[in-house]
Amino acid sequence: MDELPLRPELRGRSPYGAPQVPATHRLNTNENPFPLPAELLADLGAALGHAALELNRYPDRDAVELRADLATYLSRSSGVPVAPGQVWAANGSNEVLQQILQAFGGAGRTALGFTPSYSMHPIISAGTGTAWVDGHRRDDFTIDAAAAAAQVREVQPDVVFVTSPNNPTGTAVALDTIVEIHDATSGIVVVDEAYGEFARVGTPSALTLLADRPRLIVSRTMSKAFGMAGLRLGYLAADPAVVDALQLVRLPYHLSSLTQAAARTALAHTDALLATVEAVKAQRDRIVAALPGMGLTSVPSDANFVLFGHFADAHATWQALLDRGVLVRDVGLPGWLRVTAGTAEETDAFLTALGEVAPEHRGSLGG
Repeated sequence: MDELPLRPELRGRSPYGAPQVPATHRLNTNENPFPLPAELLADLGAALGHAALELNRYPDRDAVELRADLATYLSRSSGVPVAPGQVWAANGSNEVLQQILQAFGGAGRTALGFTPSYSMHPIISAGTGTAWVDGHRRDDFTIDAAAAAAQVREVQPDVVFVTSPNNPTGTAVALDTIVEIHDATSGIVVVDEAYGEFARVGTPSALTLLADRPRLIVSRTMSKAFGMAGLRLGYLAADPAVVDALQLVRLPYHLSSLTQAAARTALAHTDALLATVEAVKAQRDRIVAALPGMGLTSVPSDANFVLFGHFADAHATWQALLDRGVLVRDVGLPGWLRVTAGTAEETDAFLTALGEVAPEHRGSLGG
């Protein structure tokens, strides 16, 4: 690669990815652990078979019916009226974010995100030629609204990312903090709610803030709560003018007929798919409750994972857990590891392994 005329800002970078090493229990990528319901699989087969009859034709370029179904889901789940013209969909939420940066970022423009947060935000920024600035968090990984707004006013970014619940910490961001950040900038504010369906009771969605805020975008995915990570379907809700702008940069026919058919079929089974969310949340809360008995702690989580610690050497702890057949994520935060909330059996295995390694590997909670 060194001999290629690669763009300077991409030199020395590593691609995004989680280690996929052999393990009995893979709890490192925040997937929904439950298989799809049999009735959905049957309907998927029929829907894909029907769509395949016209694979010689291009798909619906604007995914009109899919966007209408997504709008119905968002309206129903949030209690906020969302019109089809406010919704856009792409191949995973990462493509949605890429299109946002293609439209509102780019050469000579800047994006800001409050790190540690989703590592793809700076990667996609680099890929679109958008300069990246790290925003600040408190030591407990929360965002100080006044300090964040002050930094936004100083940097004047063209795009601001606010991840809620945050990855890798699981922390949700208060709506008044989002409003204060939004009001401090004239740029686009993206609230990344990839894990929104896993939020604890009383944690509102930023969808409730969309009215009269044409620069606010809320992004979602079907990979997590819907258990459709292999489908690659992400979407957003925003002002219709944002959707119009994104159509300037999206590739022609970017969503295949098969993807659209599968996503619409899944949305028709929303209740059955989201029934697993409560089971996942129960395992998340079970993990949180078990940690103090091991001399460990966690960051309050509104997601389907838990950031836990504190360890003297996080990577050594990661390896000790892997040696016992449990793969978690070393996210690069000193003293902390992240575990996906899986099935009850996976939680059993994780807690057993953690109980064995914690006495040797835990450090002081202060660092």
